[in-house]
Amino acid sequence: MQHIDLICVGKLNASYFAQGVAEYQKRLGAYCEFRIIELPEAPVSDKNASPAAIEKALEKEGKAILASVRKGASIAALCVEGKLVSSEELAALIARQAVEGAGDMAFVIGSSHGLAPAVKQAAAFRISLGRITLPHQLARLVLTEQLYRAFSINNHGRYHK
Repeated sequence: MQHIDLICVGKLNASYFAQGVAEYQKRLGAYCEFRIIELPEAPVSDKNASPAAIEKALEKEGKAILASVRKGASIAALCVEGKLVSSEELAALIARQAVEGAGDMAFVIGSSHGLAPAVKQAAAFRISLGRITLPHQLARLVLTEQLYRAFSINNHGRYHK
């Protein structure tokens, strides 16, 4: 069975996001071994932090992210410069990995400051959820739903219309 990890920096604070993610996490269990790994956001001194302070925090988060990736898994980094993909394209990507690659994948959502360059460089794929900016908690819900949709597409389920 394919292993899919969602590595996120930060926690879900709103119960309605947590409930939505939990529902799709439960549904994904029929198709893959799905787990969510929450990592702490590196503290930045204040809201007007210097670029150097942000870079240092991202570097710390990046090391924790890369240490959390399952051995042999392909990394898919969610970032603004990533490729816009449709639900069908995401499904095809996951299916290709299952056939051609090791199969295991780690989708990564960074902190409010983004992702460390080291994570983006290590990523086999860079994906964007759209041209709009989403709060990280909403991005997690959207990505979890899209992963479920992708597996539903690949398994000819009725969820995707």
